[in-house]
Formats: sequence, C-alpha cells, structure tokens
Amino acid sequence: MNRYLSIFRLAARNSLIREMNFKLNFLLWMVVELLWFFGQLAFIEVLYGQVNEIAGWTKWQVVTLVGVHQIISQLFQAFFYINIANLPELVRTGRLDLMLTLPMDAQFAVSTRQVSFDCLVNSLVGVAIVTFAMTKLGTVPGAGQIALFVCAVPFGVAVHYAVMFGLSCMSFWIVRAQSFIHGYFSLFHIGRYPEAVFRGVFRFIFTWLLPIILVSNVPAKILARPFDSPWLGLAMLVAATFIVLAATRALWLLALRRYGSASS
Repeated sequence: MNRYLSIFRLAARNSLIREMNFKLNFLLWMVVELLWFFGQLAFIEVLYGQVNEIAGWTKWQVVTLVGVHQIISQLFQAFFYINIANLPELVRTGRLDLMLTLPMDAQFAVSTRQVSFDCLVNSLVGVAIVTFAMTKLGTVPGAGQIALFVCAVPFGVAVHYAVMFGLSCMSFWIVRAQSFIHGYFSLFHIGRYPEAVFRGVFRFIFTWLLPIILVSNVPAKILARPFDSPWLGLAMLVAATFIVLAATRALWLLALRRYGSASS
C-alpha cells in the first residue's frame, strides 16, 4: 500500500508541475466549471420562485444536493475522469503496452496517471455551497452526520469510477468507445436531482443497475434531511459500490485477455 501511495504522490506531483506550466488553461477550466455550477443554482432559483417544494424537497435541501453533487463529480473528475477517458486511445494506439509492463497493477496504472487540480479546487466550491445551504436551513449537522457524510462521498466517487471504467473497457471490443464515456458523463448529472422525482423503470435502472441516483442523494440526505433514516440508503450505496467495482474488475481482466498489443 505504501508503495502505491508513493507512486500516486509522484503522479500527482508531475500533474501539478504540468498544470502550472499552463496556468491560463488551469484558470480558464476553473472559470468554466464555476459558471456551469452557478448556472445550476440559477435554475433552482427560478424553479423555486414558482413552487415551495418538489417531491418534499425544499429549495435549500436541493441546493445542498447540488453542492454535494458538485463535490463528488469534481473529485471524480480530479482523480479519474481524464485517465478513464484516455483508455480507448491507449488501446487503439497500442500504448497500453507500456502500462502493462510497469511493475504495478495495470488497472491502477491506467486509472491514476494524471490528477486535475482545477477540479480539486472546484470541489471546495461545492463544500462552500453545502455549508451556506445548511446555514439557510438552520441545521447544524452533528458529528455523527458529518462522519457518515465523509464516509459516503468516497463511495459515490467509486461508483462513478467503476461504471465509467467499465464502459471504457468496451474499447477492447469496439475501436472507438468514447461515445460510451461521453454518454455516461452526461448521465451522471442525473444525480443532482432528488430521488423522489424519479418513477418506474427509470428509477429502477438508475438505482439498481447504474446506481447514479444514490451517489449524491445518500450523502445529501444525511446532511439536509436527517429525519430520513440514512442507514438504508447508505447500505444500498455501499453494496452498489462493491458490486460495480467487482464487476468492473472482472470485465477489465476479461478485456486484457482480448488485447493483442501493438506488436502482435
């Protein structure tokens, strides 16, 4: 474990050096993400100018949910998105050969090559929004709530990682699998809506098959809706995380058997 942590620290250091060489690009991406996020808040403001509640969720509870979604999505993008998005290109060009020859687990090598520090900074904006929304709700989370929230967030990030990495593995069978990746990147924004608004088959798919709804709703409910018992939702999130991680690992190992390398 210490060896892998050392490797990750080195990759993060190299990423920071690379991003500091292009400071304007770093700042522009931060601005773009912030504008997108505040656009979501403006939409909520307009929506709740017409109604008091949506499916039992008040305005500031939904703002909390959007803030939590911002935290989780930005952490996912910071540590994994760019690496996963590059996997189809590694397979197509044969540059995956280098990853397979490194003295470490190949999935770890592929998944942690780069860190996007602009996304890390933007995740702090989500923290600020959640804090502001909790103030507006007049709610002070207890130590237990905060502990459960801190535990739930990494599980949410892991779900996004596992599902998107599994979709990237389709590149071993399909020449260009970027459409799967970009499609999921659009889908995971579903998580910023309250789970109560979803019904029928749609809710079943995005709760049990692709547990996107759980990712942000569970930690948001822990903070903003303490009257809802968090244990069932948290147990579902934990179970879903281990299931999709195991399925992704199995798919990755199966895909490697199909890989012919650049020299074959």
